[in-house]
Amino acid sequence: MAYRIAYASQADAARRGLPAQRRTALDKAMRTTIGADPYGHGSVEAKRGERDYREATIAGADAIVVYYVSTPDVLTVTAVRLITA
Repeated sequence: MAYRIAYASQADAARRGLPAQRRTALDKAMRTTIGADPYGHGSVEAKRGERDYREATIAGADAIVVYYVSTPDVLTVTAVRLITA
């Protein structure tokens, strides 16, 4: 299935603020975990009863990501918050 990962302004600002090496690690981890299976990899509902509003710890990037999943024609994962160590 085709997918894309987008970042809302707050998450994008946090991502851009990372050093290049950590940003690359985050991008790779996002592709191989949430991009491959947005409902897996230990993700949980960020808000009870809202299956598509998720939170996951991204190992290898030392980050917690809160994101929405939508699937019109292409699976889209939109990170709305990114918390890094």
